[in-house]
Amino acid sequence: MTKRDDLDLEYFRNRLLDEKQRLEKEIDGVSDETQALNDSAEGAEDRGDMAELDAQNAIDQRLLNDLKRQIAEVENALKKIEKGSYGICEKTGKPIPVERLEAYPAARTLADVDA
Repeated sequence: MTKRDDLDLEYFRNRLLDEKQRLEKEIDGVSDETQALNDSAEGAEDRGDMAELDAQNAIDQRLLNDLKRQIAEVENALKKIEKGSYGICEKTGKPIPVERLEAYPAARTLADVDA
């Protein structure tokens, strides 16, 4: 199966665009926090303060990486809408249930298929 005619693609496009916007705002917030931590680190003299700032910075970097991965998934789903392959499992070629797409619009596979 290469195309889903049973999906409201405009609806899912809008859901994905909203999610992308939300993720971008979250990235901006974490980036601002990371910058603030870096600014604080410049003035920190205590080893304990430095260690705490380093730990928080590491957490923020992991969070940023995860958010960027999520945006990549959303962008991939948007490309699939344009190509006409949205809602098709990448592993099996079977349709992904609408309920799964409702829960996770960027889904690439059926729920019971290892990604």
